[in-house]
Formats: sequence, C-alpha cells, structure tokens
Amino acid sequence: MTTARLVPVTTEMDGEELDAEDAWHLARRHGLKKIVVESFVRFRYGDGFTNSRALALQAALAVVPFLLAVTGLAADIDEDQPAVVVALTVDAVTPGGGDEDALVRAVTQGSEVPGELALVLGLVLALITMTTAMAQVERGANRIYGIRRDRPAVAKYGRAAVFTAVLAVPVGLGFMLLVAGGAFADAMVQEYGWSETTEDLFDVARWPVGLVLLVVAIAVLLNHAPRRRQPALSWLALGAGVAVLVSMVAAAGLALYVEVGGSFDDTYGPLAGIIALLLWSLLSSMGLFYGVAVCAQLEALRAGDEEPALDDPGRPHHTSVATTEDAEDAREAEAR
Repeated sequence: MTTARLVPVTTEMDGEELDAEDAWHLARRHGLKKIVVESFVRFRYGDGFTNSRALALQAALAVVPFLLAVTGLAADIDEDQPAVVVALTVDAVTPGGGDEDALVRAVTQGSEVPGELALVLGLVLALITMTTAMAQVERGANRIYGIRRDRPAVAKYGRAAVFTAVLAVPVGLGFMLLVAGGAFADAMVQEYGWSETTEDLFDVARWPVGLVLLVVAIAVLLNHAPRRRQPALSWLALGAGVAVLVSMVAAAGLALYVEVGGSFDDTYGPLAGIIALLLWSLLSSMGLFYGVAVCAQLEALRAGDEEPALDDPGRPHHTSVATTEDAEDAREAEAR
C-alpha cells in the first residue's frame, strides 16, 4: 500500500500537456538537489523498493528463456557464420564459469529439431513473463503516483500484452546495442572480417541509436502504464533518461566488478551468470521506478504539492485541548 501523495493531473493554463520545457523551468526553479531528494522520498514511500524487487525477478525470468530462444535461433540457422556470431555474442554477455567455446560448438554441431524447440519454447515463455513484468510496471508506477488501485485484471494484463508486443523490439534492440554491441562487433570481425573502420563506426553509432530507442520506448511505457492522464512524451523522457542512465551505470559497474574482482566466477561458479543477471535487473528496475518518481514529483511540484509522502500517523506529538476540539469538529463535519 502506497503512502506517497496522490499527484494531481496538471496541464498548462491553455489546456496543453506539460512538456520538456515546463520540466526544465521547474528544475531551475526548485533546484536539482531538491528534486533528487524528494523523488527518492516518493520512490521509497511509493513502495519503489518492493516493486523493483518484483520487477527484477520477472525481468530475469524473461531474459533466461529469451537467451534460450536466441541459442535455439543460432542452432537453427543453417549457415555456420551467423550461428557463431549469435553464439559468441550470447556467450560474451553471460558471465559464468563454464567453457567459453561450449555454446559455439553446440550451435554448430546441434541438430535442427532441438534448435526449433528451444526457439519456440523460449519465445513463448519470454513473452508470457514479459507480460507479467509490464503489468508490474503499471503497479509500481501507480503506487509512486499515489494511486492505490490498478486497472481491472483484463484491462491491466491486456495492456501489458500490447506493451510487450509493441515495445519488445525497440527495447530488445536498444538493450543489445548498448550492452552486447561490443561483443557483436567482435564476433563480426572474427567471422565476417569487418575492417577496423567498420568496427569503429559501429561502436560509435550504437550508443546514440541504442539510447534513443530505449528512452523513447520507456517514455511510451510511462505514458500509458499508470492509471491516469500523463503529460507529453517530452516531459516523460526525462524520467526515461534517468532510468536508462541508472541501468547503464549499473551494467558498467557490474561488468567492472566481474572483470576486475577476479573472484566472481570462483564465488558463484555455474551460478555466476544468474547472480549477475539478478543484480543487474534489480538495479535497472530501481532505476526505472526512480525515473517514474522524478516525473511524478516534478508534476506534483507543478501543482504546488511539494510534500512527496503522506504525514506519518505514528509520529509522536503533543495534543492540546484546542487540537482535540478541532479534531472532534472535523469528525462531526465529516459525519454530516
């Protein structure tokens, strides 16, 4: 149950939706520190940590069958070179203690039927799990905005299924460009003989393209997930940018820890890839909902409601005769 204050639906005086220019003026007026701190308070009291853990588990459960589907796709490809490229890319982005060449050998020597089975089964499981994850985004966003009830089940999961179908490609492509783009380029150099210039151009282009895809996709999700009328996409792009930034910092920090620490594989063994996936998905989920909190708190500030959370009813205070009489009068007025 959320204890974040309900964010009023606000528009411009002429009825137009709030946009990025309005967000910029608000940020300048109130100060970055105030927005960062109050957004975290809204995130906390809007059950942000709880919903982040739930979304992280669902996202991790979606990634595992998706990687299974990609592996099946690699095994199902008749040509060896594309299969090896896919296998090398998957192997590079999944830390673990196994043989690095095992996946390559499996996809080049495997039979067609197991590959098709892995592809179909992985895609079906990934789509089902991603649908529940999208529904979790609605729940988390509603709580951060102070909305206590989600849409009815049919509408909620129906919208989640639509989100999965529409946003799966841009989110997946953006994620692969940012996280696995380097591994893909290395595999293309190895198998197709990409020149150094081509590899450098790809490495430069994949960052802006991947960032734009992810920011736009997340902004669209934030526009339609909460059970309320949202501002313009340009306003929500700020929160989407925060979510992508936190996710990228989390991925970079985790990669640095895995590579520099030296004991990650030794500590977790065959479970190293799963542990890394869980850590990354948790940090990324927290970044997503914190981005939602930034958008929500900015809109609350726009409406003049600066307190991000409800008053604590358990806070000790001194009760005077006057306040007791005021409380009784308020109860009588409410009863009438």
